[in-house]
Amino acid sequence: MNLLDKQVTHGSFGKGSVVACDGSYIEVAFPVGTKKFVFPDAFGTHLTLVDRKLAKRVDDLRKTQEAEQRRMQAELEEKRIAEEEERQRLLAREKLVKSYKLNPVSQVAFWCDQEDQDRVFAEWRVFTGLKKSGAHAGKPNRLVRLHQNSCCLITAREEDAPEEERRVVGLFMVGESFVGKLCEDGYIPAHSQYRLRLSPEEAKELPFWKYYVNERYPNSMTWNSGRYRYFDNVWTAQILQDIVALKEGTDQLDQAKGFLEHFCEMNRIEQEELPSPNGALVRASA
Repeated sequence: MNLLDKQVTHGSFGKGSVVACDGSYIEVAFPVGTKKFVFPDAFGTHLTLVDRKLAKRVDDLRKTQEAEQRRMQAELEEKRIAEEEERQRLLAREKLVKSYKLNPVSQVAFWCDQEDQDRVFAEWRVFTGLKKSGAHAGKPNRLVRLHQNSCCLITAREEDAPEEERRVVGLFMVGESFVGKLCEDGYIPAHSQYRLRLSPEEAKELPFWKYYVNERYPNSMTWNSGRYRYFDNVWTAQILQDIVALKEGTDQLDQAKGFLEHFCEMNRIEQEELPSPNGALVRASA
């Protein structure tokens, strides 16, 4: 839009002629001297073009820019509100984390078939399953004991194999900001660093029942029903310790060691004081 030499009027300076316009500012020569204005904003307050058709075009441009500015301001306000809500959410989560009292059984073992395993290790998250009865039937299970110190163990056995042959096929710490009490969709995400999938050969060395025992029925090795069961913190540390031994000489040794160290720190466990596994399988062979 060429405004050079176009005539304008100003409430105080009178008539003038445009001598420069770069799209952001406009300069007008008045009898009292040259004045500089913001373009096109000044045409809504201080300046008026004598050419009515040109004035309409400038006014439309001004209105378009004002609408764009309002849109951008609205977006910035929405962003500010969202950031404040996120800040408040993180503060609430941090408060919950600090007030959390360590539970000695705050790990969880999941029953998985082959399809479940493939999905878990592809997505690095596990679904808790749905409630089967009660007022909340059909809604995802919420594992309230799970916190930043928690680990998810993925277990499996061959379809026609006895339950005592269940193996630990992988495990991961829960996501960095995960809190079971606040989980609504039933999905537990894996930590970005502390996660391991075991090879079939390695899994054979980690029988689930070597570590797990139901103290009420110490000789029983039956899963019965349900997608998951809570698991003792010390048992999980024993599994991680055995994984470190399995990874000796492999490129995953440092990862396994780091996992064990992090887990023990989060659960206040001294590695040197870990007892030997004494699960149902060990007791049965004693």
